[in-house]
Amino acid sequence: MNWTGFWSIFFLAVFKFSVSTIPGPRLGMTFFETVLAAFSGASVCALICYFGSDAILLFLKKRTKKKHELLLASGQTPKKKKKFTRMNRFIVRIKMKFGQVGICFYAPFFLSVPLGSMVVAKFYGKRWETYPLIVLGLAVNASLTSILVYFVFN
Repeated sequence: MNWTGFWSIFFLAVFKFSVSTIPGPRLGMTFFETVLAAFSGASVCALICYFGSDAILLFLKKRTKKKHELLLASGQTPKKKKKFTRMNRFIVRIKMKFGQVGICFYAPFFLSVPLGSMVVAKFYGKRWETYPLIVLGLAVNASLTSILVYFVFN
């Protein structure tokens, strides 16, 4: 097994899962090694971000509040955050159209694994089947992207 290639794909999958299987053939890895590396990297990141999302979101909320107070103390007016951004509309459209399964399968793939896992936790964090659906979606997406890389484009 090519450990350098494995860890490269592993850490690439942590941040940008959708393109993590592309370097697999160039690194001399087999199809299954590439799928395993991409899936394991994304699932470790999803585990941390899904179950730690409450703490992460609370930290970000406190930090934003602190910055807001500092701006008010210095006499500046803070910018209002947009609520209806293009990305928010896209996420809500997927949620309305595909439901829980669509968000669990496609949010970590198209956004990024940390952001997608936190979005899923925000919408469906109280349901027990959410995290297994994320893992299933990561496995399916890792397999599909590896099939594309190894058998269609190579």
